[in-house]
Amino acid sequence: MLAGNRILLGVTGGIAAYKAVFLLRELQKSGAEVRVTMTRAAARFVGIDTFSSLSGHEVAIDVFNESGGSESWTKHIHWGEWADLYVIAPCTANTLSKLVHGQSDNMLTSTALAARCPVLICPTMDGEMYNHPSVQHNLSRAKEFGYFILEPESGYLASGLEGKGRLPETADILEKIKSLLLEKKKSNLLHGKQVVVTAGPTREFLDPVRFISNPSSGKMGVAMANAAKQLGADVTLLHGPVSVKIPERMESESFTSATELFSLVKKHQNADIFILAAAVSDFSPTSVSESKIKKESADKRIELKENPDSLKWLGENKQDDQILIGFAMETEKLEENAAKKLNQKNADWILANNLADKNSGFESDTNQLLLIGKKIKKEFSGTKPAIAEEILNFIFSQ
Repeated sequence: MLAGNRILLGVTGGIAAYKAVFLLRELQKSGAEVRVTMTRAAARFVGIDTFSSLSGHEVAIDVFNESGGSESWTKHIHWGEWADLYVIAPCTANTLSKLVHGQSDNMLTSTALAARCPVLICPTMDGEMYNHPSVQHNLSRAKEFGYFILEPESGYLASGLEGKGRLPETADILEKIKSLLLEKKKSNLLHGKQVVVTAGPTREFLDPVRFISNPSSGKMGVAMANAAKQLGADVTLLHGPVSVKIPERMESESFTSATELFSLVKKHQNADIFILAAAVSDFSPTSVSESKIKKESADKRIELKENPDSLKWLGENKQDDQILIGFAMETEKLEENAAKKLNQKNADWILANNLADKNSGFESDTNQLLLIGKKIKKEFSGTKPAIAEEILNFIFSQ
């Protein structure tokens, strides 16, 4: 089940270090490639040659070592990039403290700072040590930093006392490893894909102070952009005047009118996936006054023209393997109108919601959406960030 996965096993100086040998063998039996890094204290319990012989790789202990070589002092960087998962089992109170406080005085802790993968910590120590407030504080901080913690078991300890602090059984550690790698696989569902997401309203100005628009906040579109990024995609967010914060470290470009949005969509027309969640005005004024229109001289009628339709244009110019996901806001005949839009726009999926539902639509933090595909339909409800992730996982797991 672990075939093709690369596991970095960190072993620290506790009596449970001998159990890491059995974990190494079980990982290999499951098809994983394993490399080992140890602390100097761990080598007092299990010989370096044991892990080296079983893993088939040099065991890394010090950032600088006598063997030298061009990779000698940068090995922690390369190993941190190499691993799909970093498992520290057992992890002593001392090493836990170093991880939380960013200390990097050996290969094991330096690699933890450089790791690009999930890190699983298996804290193992005597019961009174484990229950100490400083250790509990460090565990809480580790979780805040994104480390995964596998709680120790209760039972007979090396000190001869009973308590919580035993390293979990090898089978239990393996199950945790498998679940983390499965989650990582899901998080890479859109790895390497270029995704363009549109969000927020458009504004069609009549004069410098008045415009035609809608109450869209951009919450759903931003949630879709965040979800796509979490699944490993390279995301570009095209947004109107939204009322939510634009995600940090996400490429974004702004637009005001439907015409400006259309130009941006055409600019990014080679993207792998389009998620068009923006609330786009179908019409705009045929003429725009350069100065404020005075009430006493205003024409009470507004002549409108049709705006460019980004989803329709993408459907007409659809590229091989390109995925188009559109949104539809309806007040009646939800499924019928969404299915019609799906076919007319040559989209792959339409997400439709009914404006009459009190828990969905403009400015709401929650949504109730009907996903319609060529042969599939499915309902989603919940907070916008939660269902955005559910929707993309569902679509791209088909």
